[in-house]
Parts: sequence; C-alpha cells; structure tokens
Amino acid sequence: MKRFLASSAFLLAASTLSAQQPTPPAPAAAQAPAQLDAIVGVVGDEPITRYDLREKVLARIQTGTPAPTTPADSVTLDSIVLSDMMDEELLIQKAKDLKIEVEDADLSPQVDRQVKDVRSKYASETEFRNALAEASLGTPEEYRRYLMDEYRRQMTLDKTIRQLTTDGKIVPVNVTDAEIQAEYDRNKSFLQPKPPTVTFKQIVIAPQASDAAKAVAKAKAESLLVQLKSGSDFEKLAKRESMDLKSKETGGDLGWMRRNDNLPEFERWLFGTTYVPGLQPGELSPVVETPFGYHIIRVDRVQPGEVKAHQILISPVVDSNDVVRTHALADSVAKLLKNGASFDTLAKKYNDYADKEETGILTPYPRDSLPVAYQVGLKGAKAGDITVFQIPWNPSVPKFVVIQMLTAAEGGEQTLADLRTAVRTELAQRGGVHRYVEQLRKATYVSVRLSGDSSSGKGAP
Repeated sequence: MKRFLASSAFLLAASTLSAQQPTPPAPAAAQAPAQLDAIVGVVGDEPITRYDLREKVLARIQTGTPAPTTPADSVTLDSIVLSDMMDEELLIQKAKDLKIEVEDADLSPQVDRQVKDVRSKYASETEFRNALAEASLGTPEEYRRYLMDEYRRQMTLDKTIRQLTTDGKIVPVNVTDAEIQAEYDRNKSFLQPKPPTVTFKQIVIAPQASDAAKAVAKAKAESLLVQLKSGSDFEKLAKRESMDLKSKETGGDLGWMRRNDNLPEFERWLFGTTYVPGLQPGELSPVVETPFGYHIIRVDRVQPGEVKAHQILISPVVDSNDVVRTHALADSVAKLLKNGASFDTLAKKYNDYADKEETGILTPYPRDSLPVAYQVGLKGAKAGDITVFQIPWNPSVPKFVVIQMLTAAEGGEQTLADLRTAVRTELAQRGGVHRYVEQLRKATYVSVRLSGDSSSGKGAP
C-alpha cells in the first residue's frame, strides 16, 4: 500500500473565515423574491446586496445552521451572516494591500474535481444541465466560473490569514476550558460519529519472476539495444516494445528527473558516481537491471540536479507458479511474525520498497477509507491479529500483504476529549482573526443597511 493514506482529524465546524468548500446556492424558487438588489451593507467602497446575503444565509443553512422559524430568528441570522461577510470583505481588501494573488493553476484541480463529482450524480449531460439551470447556476461553463470565483475568494482569505499570522499581525488568543466546552456543546449535534479505525504495520511482497523468465527478458532487451545502435528509432521502438505503461505511449519519455528520486541502478546512469560520469545527451546505457526488469536508458538533456531521459523497459513474465510461490512466502513471513520474529528485520528483507510500498499506517485511519482490498482483508481483524491477503498489482498479478494489526477501534460519538486540542487551536486562531478584523473595522468605512438598522461609519456595526 503506497501513501494513499492521509492523517485524519475530526474537527468542529470552522468559522466563516476558515477554509470551507463553496456551496452552490439553493434553487432560485427557494430564495426571497423581493428587493434582492437592495444594498444591505458597505465595506469601504464595496457593496453587499440582499442577493449576496441570501446566498450566504442559504449556504449556511445547507451546511448545518438551523433554519430560522420566526421573523425575529431570520433577522438575527441575517445580522450574523452579514457581519461575517463584512469581516471577510475586510480581509479581502487587506489581501490587495498585501498583493496576495491566487493563480488559476492553483484553483483548477479543485474546481475540476468538484464539477466532475457533481456531474457524476446525473445519468446524462442533459440532466446535469437541467439541474444547474433549476438551481440558477447557468451552464456548466458558468457553474465552473462561479466555483473558480468562490474558491479564489476562499484561498485568498486563507493565504491572507497565513501571511498576517506569519507577520505577527494575527496572534492566537488564550482560550479557557469553559470556552472549549461551550464551543463543543454548540456544535456536537452536527458532528459526524467517529468511524471505526485501524492502525497496522504491513509487509508487501511482490511476486518475482523465475530465473528462466528473467533470462528471456534480458535477451529481449539486449536485442533491442542492438537495434537501437544500428539506427532504429528509439520512440517507435519504445511504443512497440516497452512494458512501462506510464511512458510507453509517449515513446518512453520519462520527463525531468531529480537526483536521488530514482532507483540506485538508474541514478548511476543518469547522474553518475564520484568516479564515473553519467550519460551525456544522446547516449544510450547498456541493459540495466532493476527490480522492475531490464531497461535501456537514453539521456536527452542535462542541467544541474536534473536529467531528462527516455527508457525502454522489458519486464520478465510472472506466471501463476510465481504467484503461488509468493503466497506461500507471505504465509511463512506471517508465521515468523507470530513466533516473535522482528518486524523490521522481515520488512527489510521482503517488503517491496522498490515500488515504494510503505510498511505501516500508525495513525488511526477510518476502515471505510481504505482501498477495497484492505477493507475486505481486514474485515473482523482485531488488535494483535496477523493476517495475509492479496491486493491488486498488475492486471493479472496480485501482491500479497502481511498485516500486523496494532489497534482496531469501533468508533462512535466524538467526545470532547477527542477534540479538545483541535477545538482549542480553532478558537485561538479564530479569536486572533476576530481581534485583527476589529482593528480593520476601526480604520475602514463600514455601513450596515439591513431593514431597521442604518448604522454606518468607521467601526460599525
């Protein structure tokens, strides 16, 4: 299992100044029909309209805030959300002073993921477009632009707060235990239960080809090297013969590679050693053996610390007998572990480090976020268990995993003890941001124009 695992934390709802995923507005029919173009607030020279406020209020309700049930509740919620919007706008205007910008390239991956996720919920493109239109989000292109704007605003806020914190302008405040308890009590009804989690160590064992299969692969690679030296086109040969699926379609192009990012056998030919220089542009390596098979390397360009190269890879064929042999090896490794053998010693000898397989996840990780093969293989496993199962690798060849379970928690309600550190950190940062924004309010024209409230001037509301 490579590093697909990220550390998990169960955090309380953040303030509106914290990072959050933009929420599309509710369908137009659900929005207040009158006076949506009225100005309800001004920050500096930037107006906030009733329409802007309605969108934010609906988004807040969609993400857990109880919907108001009386006119008085509506006024209170409007006032709270408008105040938060003004705080955000003060920070956005400060970002301009700090010359903080967010490039499209930083936003596109997140926006594309969200558009793809939303699109996947509809059976056809027509249904997707109709749903966007019903929600007053326009065409897919307009929806994407809306998301770009929302993500840009949020990322600008995040970068501004980080910059001001780094500069010492925003200083986290002290937080009392009573404040932590109160914040937990306010939000606990919205918290998702803790999922069942596991921690474990693992040794991932990849099937190895037989000596006979290796000999066949090596002979094939050597014959290709002869063809290349006789003038054959490297890219055409790579597209036809290479077994590296990542580079095959591009004629073996590996792109730019940095020193120390490759297997030792590769490093020698790309960057050289103390006594032997690496390949020069246009030069071919001999047939180079690595745990993946037999490579022919051609260096294209060289610059300090980086080399651009192509390769052809011929991998030995792993057959069913090799898989059976590897399964038996995994069982024997598990037996050694049960009998008290050193995990680290066994991992050093058998784990597939060449393919960057890690030897464990030591932070509690949700069971339902593991790859399917792990979910099935670890079903019912308890702390102290040692188990063996297979995971997908090549299309017809699996790897085998020897798992040593360390913990297996059932999950359940998130308690204050689970969240105390996270809540303290959030409140301390939120308090620091609030204190700084109050300073900005004193130096900026701020006007609240909600019905019945026309307060204005520096420091208002």
